[in-house]
Amino acid sequence: MSGNSWTRREFFRRSAIAGAVALGGPALLSACTQTSTGGAGAGGTLERARSAGTMKVGIANEAPYGFTDSTGKVTGESVEVGRAVLKNLGINDIQATTVDFGSLIPALNANQFDMVTAGMFINAQRCQNAAFSTPDYTAPTAFLVPTGNPDGVSTFEDIKNKNLRLAVLSGAVEQGYAQKSGVPDSQIQVFDSQNTLLQAVTADRVDAAALTNISLNDVVAKNPGSNVEVTKGFFPTIDGKQTVSAGAFVFRKADTDLVNAFNGELTKLHQSGQWLQIVTPFGFTQDNLPGADVTTEKLCAAA
Repeated sequence: MSGNSWTRREFFRRSAIAGAVALGGPALLSACTQTSTGGAGAGGTLERARSAGTMKVGIANEAPYGFTDSTGKVTGESVEVGRAVLKNLGINDIQATTVDFGSLIPALNANQFDMVTAGMFINAQRCQNAAFSTPDYTAPTAFLVPTGNPDGVSTFEDIKNKNLRLAVLSGAVEQGYAQKSGVPDSQIQVFDSQNTLLQAVTADRVDAAALTNISLNDVVAKNPGSNVEVTKGFFPTIDGKQTVSAGAFVFRKADTDLVNAFNGELTKLHQSGQWLQIVTPFGFTQDNLPGADVTTEKLCAAA
């Protein structure tokens, strides 16, 4: 990330997936409609949403977080988890406004909607301008390998030590992870799409391909019969630090009542197993469930 661009390009290029936007019908494309200002208490955002029976949310054009499926329904991991939490708070409807990902936090703070359901990563810069929920998911790295994982690949050190050929996505962070883990450039091949990563593995041009487990699970789901599998996700240790990426829901800083209530219900979803049922269709697994040591406070404080 650089400057104040509010981009998720780094992760978006890892996942290489995008979608159209609407929710239960045509998306609210206008960025002009504003909601009331936030705040705690009986007149705050949470109570107003309960009274209205609907929450105005901001989404971006990205699958698997918020996208239009083949039937025209807007769905996605963040949308569906957010919907479940809000229903438990007595809010049964969502109205979505579509803006560019880079405009989500500015539009939130301009009161164009009251919550962001776009799978946004928590980082220190964003935490200066908005409040994040408890981490909703993590995005560990994994490997796409032939069925049965014949080379026993589970880390970048395995790639290096076993002299294996590795495929990475152009512009994605996994190439840097591999290089900083000691994998020589001669063992790394760069491809321009998820499909070419898959083809490289199935054609035996490489021994493994590295990407987020979310993206690789999506590749496997969309290509049944390809005789490949996804290894268990992990967080690489780079320069002595474990690299943890976690996404969450975003609110205005003034809306502490809403954030606290939302966190309580989100934690219940995580602990009950309902979260896993909701997110599995979008390529998420138990590996994406945040551990107790992954906290908003730590991620906001990270350099």
